[in-house]
Amino acid sequence: MSNPTKFDLRERTAIFGEKVIDFAKNIPKNTITFSLISQFIRSGTSIGANYTEADHAESHRDFEHKLGICKKEASETKYWLRIIVHAEPSLKSQAVILWKEADELRRIFITSIHTSQKSD
Repeated sequence: MSNPTKFDLRERTAIFGEKVIDFAKNIPKNTITFSLISQFIRSGTSIGANYTEADHAESHRDFEHKLGICKKEASETKYWLRIIVHAEPSLKSQAVILWKEADELRRIFITSIHTSQKSD
């Protein structure tokens, strides 16, 4: 049986945001990681917030713009995961799981943007 939330992007991006928060709670706090954690949480949780806005867009152009922001935030989240793992290598196995989901979300947003542009 397939996972119904796999295709419900609003729920999937919310779950991703929750996982970002849970992961961030496990990052050791020190002078290096404080700002990394903050940036990571901002980008990782804004994916779902921006998708919710896209889901209620007022036009195709607005929809595509908001999906573009989702795509950028997913890319940024991947970047912060890389930097966090550099600062705290012991977190690599957990970070890889989030990195893969952020990459998959990014790819979904790219495809959605292209599909929307074709329908214009």
